[in-house]
Amino acid sequence: MKKIHIVIFGIGNVGSTLIGQINKARTQFKKQEAIDLRIPIVANSKLVFFEDKTVSNSWESDFSTFSVPYKIEDVLNYIQEKKYENLIVVDATASSSFVQHYVKFVKAGFHIVSANKIANTLELDFYEDLRQNLKKYNKKFLYETNVGAGLPVIETVKNIYNSGDEVQKIRGVFSGSLSYVFNRFSSEKELFSKVLSRASKLGLTEPDAREDLSGNDVARKLLILARELNLKVEFQNVNIESLVPKQLNGKTTLHQFKSRIKELDQPFQKRKSSLPKESVLRYVGELDVANETLEVKLISEDKNSVLGQLKGADSIFEIFTKSYGEQPLVIQGAGAGKEVTARGLLSDIIKLSNHLN
Repeated sequence: MKKIHIVIFGIGNVGSTLIGQINKARTQFKKQEAIDLRIPIVANSKLVFFEDKTVSNSWESDFSTFSVPYKIEDVLNYIQEKKYENLIVVDATASSSFVQHYVKFVKAGFHIVSANKIANTLELDFYEDLRQNLKKYNKKFLYETNVGAGLPVIETVKNIYNSGDEVQKIRGVFSGSLSYVFNRFSSEKELFSKVLSRASKLGLTEPDAREDLSGNDVARKLLILARELNLKVEFQNVNIESLVPKQLNGKTTLHQFKSRIKELDQPFQKRKSSLPKESVLRYVGELDVANETLEVKLISEDKNSVLGQLKGADSIFEIFTKSYGEQPLVIQGAGAGKEVTARGLLSDIIKLSNHLN
């Protein structure tokens, strides 16, 4: 039986769901994969909980009672003392500071599985240095959930590229939250502010919906795909149409934004009113590989087209290649949510575990 030791950083919605999924399926993995998944360490940004073998279903109570303040070195020293093998660190945070420790983990013998997009969207120097260290220490870095949550978007793009086919363009609705917002706004007679508030209550948007409306999340996903195709581009190379009015950006607090959310209604109603007949609004990311252009924008789309027929909070990706010609490869499904994101992380963990000695 192969023992895999998993250290999880980030125990919010996604991280805690992942722990639950691992604990529930542990027996199944032992039988089907001959893999024993163990979680000896879980941590948030300030506290860590150490469990000699693996955390149980009561881990949240244990964490509350027994967790202690820590530094990354404390975690690495504990792992070394216990002589754990087959090490995987899971980044379920959204932290820009935590990714700075990735190389440290690689040098300490860890493979990395991450839902955090930051490491793949920082400046190219960091991006390439991380990959050089992964190669040097023969470690893997899996991040399928960076684009499309549980959808196999990154793996598909990689496979197409590595097969020698020419990817010409990738476009789609990359944001599950904004998919929901514009699917509902385009088809209903409800004000934009009402639709956005409902999406927030359903937990589809970030706590501050401006993070979704800014387009930065879509831009990061687009940048990740561009770099998978070996384009040497930076975040500032992405042309982003922000959906946040200037008067609600900058120094405006979250409370002020929420109290003034109706100021969004007039400009979006104007865009909706100017739509051609049988058309809908879609917030898309578009990568033109030949021209190396990356755009995030709000567009008008025929409601019967691939993007126009989208429902619910689904994401959709159209991948145009030389081999596929005029008909793109389409990947569609739930592109957001703690369950599918955690399941995507678990899929990466299993995939990695099967390749470890």
